[in-house]
Amino acid sequence: MLTILGFAMIATFLVLIMLKKMSPIAALVLIPALFCVFVGKGAKLGDYVIDGVTGLAPTAAMLMFAIVYFGVMIDVGLFDPVVRGILRFCKADPLRIVVGTAVLAAIVSLDGDGSTTFMITVSAMYPLYKRLKMSLVVMTGVAAMANGVMNTLPWGGPTARAATALKLDASDIFVPMIPALAMGLLFVLALAYVLGRRERKRLGVLTLDEVLVEETETVLVGAGAGKDVTRAGGSGPGVDLPDEPGDESFQGLDPDRPTLRPGLYWFNALLTVALLTAMIMEWLPIPVLFLLGAALALTVNFPHMPDQKARIAAHAENVLNVSGMVFAAAVFTGVLQGTGMVDHMAKWLVDNVPDGMGPHMALVTGVLSIPLTYFMSNDGFYFGVLPVLAEAGQAHGVSAVEIARASIVGQPLHMSSPLVPAVYVLVGMAKVEFGDHTRFVVKWAALTSLVVLGAGVLFGII
Repeated sequence: MLTILGFAMIATFLVLIMLKKMSPIAALVLIPALFCVFVGKGAKLGDYVIDGVTGLAPTAAMLMFAIVYFGVMIDVGLFDPVVRGILRFCKADPLRIVVGTAVLAAIVSLDGDGSTTFMITVSAMYPLYKRLKMSLVVMTGVAAMANGVMNTLPWGGPTARAATALKLDASDIFVPMIPALAMGLLFVLALAYVLGRRERKRLGVLTLDEVLVEETETVLVGAGAGKDVTRAGGSGPGVDLPDEPGDESFQGLDPDRPTLRPGLYWFNALLTVALLTAMIMEWLPIPVLFLLGAALALTVNFPHMPDQKARIAAHAENVLNVSGMVFAAAVFTGVLQGTGMVDHMAKWLVDNVPDGMGPHMALVTGVLSIPLTYFMSNDGFYFGVLPVLAEAGQAHGVSAVEIARASIVGQPLHMSSPLVPAVYVLVGMAKVEFGDHTRFVVKWAALTSLVVLGAGVLFGII
């Protein structure tokens, strides 16, 4: 019964948000509360919610202060050179913009944190998508898939969890998987190219017009103004477009915004590098690092109290949206785990693996990782399900390290799971409905995971 109710709860949630019958926050809270009553454990709902909130509170704190920190860094102009470099490459061409989104998300993902990746990627690319009237779900989908592939880095989380759960060396899991993961990243880039061509075809060919227009597009801070553009074979309002690669008239972010601090550029750059280094080296818990970083960035860049309050107020909407979504997700995860539904679902799936598939448990693990890491947290999968799969595999002569390698192939889809706090940063900053993002990305992300799995089997890694 718990198995059926668990799947029914997840299905109800996904259907309601994709059909836009409920907001994600309301669905994350009310649906698990209702199913908790159906299970007959309504009296323990408070305990489940408190347990869920307690578990996600550090993540919510990290996201709150990370948004403030990177918001301030964008305010003061730290990422302006990156934005200008991307703009020179993209030249207001939808195809290049989508490919640039994938490349930027993959590069920034090297820090191992999805939230910071999405904040930087959306901050750089959002003005382009908005002003060219491009599809924002393409941006969120491509960024999520690129980050999902890169999330398998040893310091990204899943690989470390798999290594810990099975008592293996993380490098033994990750290093042999590099060719398969590279194929997955190439597939994401190829998909970005296809989606970019589709956007280019939909929007038409861009040509310069002599009219100078002003247009305000807010992404955490500021706006830009530039030359009007008309579309040959397309329609829509004007957008900026550089005449030549070196023309920086299309700034994306306002080059004259009063929050810029050019004299403190290298301080902010070194502070960010130090922060990311400390995060990778695990010198302090990540929430503590971002709390200290945000406080230091505000104090140095905006020493006057009114300016600090103005910067915090400027990012308050993003902070509230994301932190609210995380705490709402805590209700969902708390009920799933507290009632035992997630354990019964995982056991049912494992028990229904045919006996004849025993010698192929690595492949089975790879296939199961795609839906299981979407419907449950990484902790639940890697510490609850993976050891069971590894034990079943070893009974048929399949090594634990092969099982561990296969277990990370579902990450491209996992990064768009409603149980991943970072995805709310992505859709919140991009102003995209979570249901729209889910409807667009699930099929492509699942296909990316299958490409990684197929490459792993083809190369003899899995």
